[in-house]
Amino acid sequence: MDKNQFLQKSLPWTYLVTDRRICGDRSLFSVVEKALRGGVNVVQYREKEASTRQMIAEAGKIHELCRKYGALFIVNDRIDVALAVKAPGVHLGQEDMSLPMARRILGSDVIIGISASSVEEAQTAEKDGADYVGASAVFATPTKEEAPALGLAGLAQISYALSIPVVAIGGIHRGNAADVMAAGSSGVAVVSAVMAAEDPEEAARLLAKAIGSAEG
Repeated sequence: MDKNQFLQKSLPWTYLVTDRRICGDRSLFSVVEKALRGGVNVVQYREKEASTRQMIAEAGKIHELCRKYGALFIVNDRIDVALAVKAPGVHLGQEDMSLPMARRILGSDVIIGISASSVEEAQTAEKDGADYVGASAVFATPTKEEAPALGLAGLAQISYALSIPVVAIGGIHRGNAADVMAAGSSGVAVVSAVMAAEDPEEAARLLAKAIGSAEG
């Protein structure tokens, strides 16, 4: 999947954000591969505790898995890791490196996504050259208790204020994915709905089906 394909708003994105802490006794790679088999078409490698050397090794392996299944690979936050494995995309938060500086380092061919929790943040990201915005958190989640939820109305405000794609994240699962897509999102990003699922492949398949049905 190249940059132009990814940026087509008509493409429903089934976007997985990794979290090794909820994989149980399964390896990170086995869960990711099962999710890819189930229909995940974007994987964001998110890791906050491993050493840089370990992150590069893991990112390289997940990048290869994404190539195998025709999915897009994105590195969260760590531009050095993204450069080391030649990742096609990077996702940055509001407290990470500025988007203009990241663009100068990465070049124009690398996809850069920016997290946003308000219309103002999202519009600034688009103005600065973001390729997509991650709208967070749509619903309340245990990992972001301090962040007020956008709700579907807030998501819709962000989605319709931008000309670039918006990916929704935060408390999303197959039961509410269709509503999220109906609010203008180009796709949904999940963590525990797939990473912690007993059967990640089936969980991803059902999520992708819910997203696809919303597009129909």
